[in-house]
Amino acid sequence: MASVPFLQCLRSVGRNSCGNSLASVSVRVMVRKDTKHVLKYTLTHKSHKRTRSRPLPARTIVTRSQCSGRTGFFHRLPAEVFAMILDKLSVLEVSVLSMVSKEITQYTLGYISTLAWKNKTILQSFHHGTRLEQRSTIAHYRDLGLLFKRCTLLLPTKERLKFIFSKFSQIPCLLLEQCLAPDCIGFTSYGVFLQTLIAGWDEVECHRVFNFLSDHTHLLQKIEAVITGKPGVRWYQKMQLRLFCRQVLLDPWPNQPECQFWLTQLLKPWPLVSQAHLLFVLYGPLMSEGTFGWQDLVERGLPHSALWDLARAILLLFGKLEAKCQTANSPLAILEEIIVIPQPWHVENVARLLVLCGSSLCYNVLASKAVNGRLLEISRLMVYIILVCEKDGYHMTWAVKMVQQICKVFSTAPERFCFIQQLENMFSEVTREFFEFSVTGNHLEDRETFQTLCFLLDSSARFHTKFLHMFLK
Repeated sequence: MASVPFLQCLRSVGRNSCGNSLASVSVRVMVRKDTKHVLKYTLTHKSHKRTRSRPLPARTIVTRSQCSGRTGFFHRLPAEVFAMILDKLSVLEVSVLSMVSKEITQYTLGYISTLAWKNKTILQSFHHGTRLEQRSTIAHYRDLGLLFKRCTLLLPTKERLKFIFSKFSQIPCLLLEQCLAPDCIGFTSYGVFLQTLIAGWDEVECHRVFNFLSDHTHLLQKIEAVITGKPGVRWYQKMQLRLFCRQVLLDPWPNQPECQFWLTQLLKPWPLVSQAHLLFVLYGPLMSEGTFGWQDLVERGLPHSALWDLARAILLLFGKLEAKCQTANSPLAILEEIIVIPQPWHVENVARLLVLCGSSLCYNVLASKAVNGRLLEISRLMVYIILVCEKDGYHMTWAVKMVQQICKVFSTAPERFCFIQQLENMFSEVTREFFEFSVTGNHLEDRETFQTLCFLLDSSARFHTKFLHMFLK
């Protein structure tokens, strides 16, 4: 009768034989210690003999994803329990979890596709009274941008955009001409969401985003309705277009190349006259009551803060390198169109815009007029540029160097003398105009006009001092 340890040995061998019969293994029980090597040899020899008589089974490779799919923790959870876990996580934590594996990404996509999640997570209230609440909402939409960016990483761009923007298509504060509240931060939140979502995408994908948004919001049709209308008409539609384009597409980008891309996409479908009109709608001066300063640009000089946004947009397009698909004359042509919207501007506003645009663009405008023989126009504009330098605190040396550069445009000494003579005559003429206007009556503008006259006299003295000093060096 076999002993108990022997039976246990048989059971162990039977369990480890991978389905083979115990009869196929030749086991010789040796009592003496010195025969254990014989047992080892017999087992090994017979095992090799058996394996040579049968072909080896085919080896299969199991990938890590297949392995985790079979034995992963989340795989064994019911969908309801997994949803309960996701409910306890923040939006940012869910976005991180979605990158663990493809299977978790699919689970997360299904989770954020539910109406319950949309109603709970996608905030639809954008009319907050405190700054803290506004910052919290904007930060929440930044986290939503990360979540959708990570969850839809494996989808084609078109399906990706369709899935994402279907979640926001019914929120009035995110749509053009649907919200009347003046303190609404819907467009700002939408812009932060979009910027976070597409950060790092290449230009081809960004083109698809712009085309999708244009179709989704009927943007080009709304732009056409605005730029073909008369100034002062459809002011609400113009303000809505300005807010949407600035807060959603343009202002969220901290770097110039990205902002330049979106601005170019907005301008590219239109002719130069319409481009100038659209630039004015997007970046033109606004009055304190929130309306466009159409008439103020025509009737009086505005401070540099009113024109800075417009100058920044022009510099963005044409400052360092001319934008793609633009001809060499595009900056000058668009600028010439802008300064007559709705009517020719007050000369001081034209001069201030040129000063804000910097030396290069200012020189190109003046040199273009010089080549075409428009001396009277150059002289008057140059006098007001000198006045703006005095008013706004710019160094008069800048204006002197600009006059020197313009002189080099003329090829002969008599032409240069004629330009300087016309400039001096224009100083006298503009001074006389300000003086006559200040003494004609008791207008409310008399004090401002007299002050401008004093600025003009001071600027003339400073300009001629610098001008003569440079010649006497």
